[in-house]
Amino acid sequence: MDAGSLNSFSNLNGQSKWPLQEQLLLRRNSSKENMDRFIPNRSAMDFDYANYMLTEGRKIKEDQSACSPAKEAYRKLLAETLNMNRTRILAFKNKPPTAVEHFPSEHSTASVHPTKSTKSRRHIPQSSERTLDAPDLVDDFYLNLLDWGSGNVLAIALGNTVYLWDASDSSTSELVTVDDENGPVTSVNWAPDGRHIAIGLNNSEVQLWDSASNRQLRTLKGGHTSRVGSMAWNNHILTTGGMDGLIVNNDVRIRSHIVETYRGHQQEVCGLKWSASGQQLASGGNDNLVHIWDRSVASSNSSTQWLHRLEDHTSAVKALAWCPFQSNLLATGGGGGDRTIKFWNTHTGACLNSIDTGSQVCALLWSKNERELLSSHGFTNNQLTLWKYPSMVKIAELTGHTSRVLYMAQSPDGCTVASAAGDETLRFWNVFGAPEVAKAAPKAMHEPFSQLNRIR
Repeated sequence: MDAGSLNSFSNLNGQSKWPLQEQLLLRRNSSKENMDRFIPNRSAMDFDYANYMLTEGRKIKEDQSACSPAKEAYRKLLAETLNMNRTRILAFKNKPPTAVEHFPSEHSTASVHPTKSTKSRRHIPQSSERTLDAPDLVDDFYLNLLDWGSGNVLAIALGNTVYLWDASDSSTSELVTVDDENGPVTSVNWAPDGRHIAIGLNNSEVQLWDSASNRQLRTLKGGHTSRVGSMAWNNHILTTGGMDGLIVNNDVRIRSHIVETYRGHQQEVCGLKWSASGQQLASGGNDNLVHIWDRSVASSNSSTQWLHRLEDHTSAVKALAWCPFQSNLLATGGGGGDRTIKFWNTHTGACLNSIDTGSQVCALLWSKNERELLSSHGFTNNQLTLWKYPSMVKIAELTGHTSRVLYMAQSPDGCTVASAAGDETLRFWNVFGAPEVAKAAPKAMHEPFSQLNRIR
């Protein structure tokens, strides 16, 4: 069992904050930062010459007007011979030596064997590019209160209210505020179309909303007996997981929406993720279990509905992520008593690898552009960690949150990650970088007058 809700709904200094307002951070004047002295290179200096130029050099310049042409020519020749034509006294670095070419340039091997262009290492900013206030964000490990839809709109539940933040123009709008007897909101999840959104409530109901018209479409009832903390869409099927341990498939197109119920968890279902194919569902629970459900198996009358029951975690499993480049690879993360990220072959149920992260794993996201995995953590560092797969070498650790990073969501283009934490802030990280631009196909050479009929 993992630590659940730690939020007392307290506001900073007793004053309420406006939600999703950008924090104004004091920035230092960059022109006054990182200033240092220039240290001269003493080994490259000629102090005797410097002393001569400071004492005797002035006299020579004053006497130049009285010198005859012969004496002036002799002085220049003597100065050139004794290397006294230098204009710099202090030197900060040695003059680079002249390169010695052992072979003629026409026989250079570079022209025969051109060097391969190496991929430049991506710069990963160590600080968030934007920070928004998120007052009344429920600090509960088992909930899922953040989601980024395909329409580039971020949904976040703050207490009883669901807010929408449009990433295209940074505008914020309020979608709905539920009554106290129904709230707080316990989960949000965008439909694949990026317009409709499901909202799970503490009273076991699920509301469906049209975000474009700010209109509630329907309420799903009867599937659960307690709060709905996790949801996942699979086309027109909305799968919900509750504190009652049930997983319910709801067909939102029909009146009798409950079409399947999966029974396998003995405690709250806190993580749900459908595979990209829509054939397999991964579920994680507070009973430390991970189940893999296959629609073909679950729809039959088999006594054991799940395809695989994975029991290796020793704490609650909320973090689930299907690999985008290998369809049968699933990553799972354990809570504070487990602290591991495990990788599974969902065809066989075999555990492929297990990494001890040292802290509670709250969320997992695969990069859409690279073979990388991002994890968010709790005590003690409350960090986001970027891993290289499959070596699981740490690429970067991103810090800034002062409480456990409970929720993460990825932008539609896969570049930006939003994280929400118990410190009531929403941060945006440019962690995955922009996808590589594919080379444009060469334009076809159109034959002149190709649109005219040929003369046969």
